[in-house]
Amino acid sequence: MEKSLEGRLYKFALGIINFVRALPREMVAQEIGKQLLRAGTSIAANYEEARGAFSKEDFAYKIGISFKEARETNLWIRLLKDSGIITGKNINAILQESIEIRSILGKSVSTVRKRKH
Repeated sequence: MEKSLEGRLYKFALGIINFVRALPREMVAQEIGKQLLRAGTSIAANYEEARGAFSKEDFAYKIGISFKEARETNLWIRLLKDSGIITGKNINAILQESIEIRSILGKSVSTVRKRKH
């Protein structure tokens, strides 16, 4: 497992890219795949922007967006799984990682909010 959150998010974004590439060519899978690709890669991008934030407010905003994208990513993965479009270990592994990332970023948002008050 990647040690830094930055590395973990980058690895997750790469996993999302490869996961979406392997989706069935049916319309529903492709449409969900587009949404998943946008949200799943945006997590790492917004985290990277947060790391280069110009202020505490900018940092809080970017971490918040990263968390929201993690929540959305988790939704798209669950829809692919629960609809039966994707089955097997691959979906379970990426779903578990999305849950863990969502939790980590959620705690970060909570910490940032506490420090602002």
